[in-house]
Amino acid sequence: MAQETPATQEAPKASGQVLDKIVAKVNNYILLESEVQKAYIEAIASSRQGFEAPTRCDVFESLLINKLMVAKAEIDSVIVSDVEVTFQADQRFAMVMQQFGGDENTLVEVYGKTAEQLKAEIHDVMKEQMIAQRMQAKITEGLTISPADVRKFYNSIPKDSLPFFSAEVVVGQIVKKPEVSRHVKDSIANRLKSFKQLILDGKSDFAGLAKQYSQDPGSAIQGGDLGFFRRGELAPEYEATALGLQLGEISDPVETMFGMHMIQLLERRGNTFNTRHILIRPEATEADIRDAERYLDSLRKEIQAGRIDFAKAAKDHSDDRATSDNGGFFTDPQTNSNRLTLRTLEDPVLYFTLDSMKVGSMTPPIRFEDEREGTKVRILYYKERFPAHRANLEDDYEKLKTAARRRKEEGMLSKWFVTAKEDVFIDVDPAYDRCNVLEGK
Repeated sequence: MAQETPATQEAPKASGQVLDKIVAKVNNYILLESEVQKAYIEAIASSRQGFEAPTRCDVFESLLINKLMVAKAEIDSVIVSDVEVTFQADQRFAMVMQQFGGDENTLVEVYGKTAEQLKAEIHDVMKEQMIAQRMQAKITEGLTISPADVRKFYNSIPKDSLPFFSAEVVVGQIVKKPEVSRHVKDSIANRLKSFKQLILDGKSDFAGLAKQYSQDPGSAIQGGDLGFFRRGELAPEYEATALGLQLGEISDPVETMFGMHMIQLLERRGNTFNTRHILIRPEATEADIRDAERYLDSLRKEIQAGRIDFAKAAKDHSDDRATSDNGGFFTDPQTNSNRLTLRTLEDPVLYFTLDSMKVGSMTPPIRFEDEREGTKVRILYYKERFPAHRANLEDDYEKLKTAARRRKEEGMLSKWFVTAKEDVFIDVDPAYDRCNVLEGK
């Protein structure tokens, strides 16, 4: 399948660059040269797992199948609701704004679009992606991968062409967020209450205050608007408060793991809801941070003494939701495996810390900065290391299973393409005639 093409990136507008052009059209849906180029670069980069990278024609065919799935979905009445699209698009847009610290001027400089223009573009791209995903799920419904399929896939690879996997590590963490004093929290709550009173008195408006004071960069630029979320997607305290409001009503301050919020309910659609908020994060003092360090140091000694297992300690005591449910261990988002290559660990501090550790060792409490929640403390556990090696069924079953499934899906989609292409109009630029994508297979 084609690599996902985010709506948040474009080809550079360098001087003298050849203008983008349409390289394929499927009914009313167009495929641009820039899409092919970007997807091809991403496909090359993703081949880091050791398997052979696709050719440019492979990428072109995959993108063309995507367009065909969207066009065919219209014919077959396969749809996604506006609520679903808005939910996904709002989350993607919030992530983009957070990357720019909520600064719309920087956004315009990088993309040449205002926040509203980019948000609309993301919505359109997300809708097309979601329709294609739903159509693909329909086409590949019932697909299963058995151990025999994995062995067959493995045996189909010539021994001298088996992928070579880099060294991998298994690393866990237990994170403690410093507990901020009640005095600091009360001070912030009183500040938010004063904001609420200004709004109720008509002396200010929610959006203006959010833009000026909210410490959530992803939503502040939008006047605090978070967009649509489903039940269970936001912090429980936030959701419970939001869903207890009448439309337009403003809450009293509410505390979540992210800080103190003042919330306004904007809209409800089925199982989703849209709110805006002003977030102010309580800042931990040096004393608060030292208390967290002492807490983790005591927990570390309990683990080292064998009185508690690391994974259980992480599940019961870690404040990091992304790893605690997995026993504290980091996972590769592409394979869901606990085994990571060192370059999978994007945090350079984490990378260099591991470089100085011995397998089986655990660090003393270490301070680190969380972009959203400020200073935290953690202990790291370097559980295992797997040396670089050629792929084999014993050590790499999950990777091979993922690759086997991908190949089987691609085969099903290619067969579907042969018959489905007769139901739509397809025009391919002569530059891609060499790929022979419209010929029978």
